[in-house]
Amino acid sequence: MQAQPPCAVCARPSRGFGWFDPAPRKKPRPSVCFCCIACQGFWSRLGARSPTMVDLTEHEQAAMRAAMRHVAESMAEIGWGTRFQDLTEPQVLTLIEVAVGAFQEAMQAIARQGTAQEIPF
Repeated sequence: MQAQPPCAVCARPSRGFGWFDPAPRKKPRPSVCFCCIACQGFWSRLGARSPTMVDLTEHEQAAMRAAMRHVAESMAEIGWGTRFQDLTEPQVLTLIEVAVGAFQEAMQAIARQGTAQEIPF
């Protein structure tokens, strides 16, 4: 059984929602998967406006700021005086999990609002 690709908007595991290019210019036919109807709708409304992206969007920057608050809480538990090289593997993994999870949650919230101007990924 082949693993599902992650959601194209928030990178969570996809759950049966998807999109494919009905008139592909190249093979294989481009397609993406989504975790929920909100992410699929977000992609559908805004996908054609920004087919490529280089810089972080305003929404990605906002999601990073939201994630930073959660990472700061984890760092407070570890101790702010701890150098990064002195962190244990479980501590680093926790920081990464907290940062990625909070970023994804913020991106999903933006997708649910439906007010974003660009694709946030």
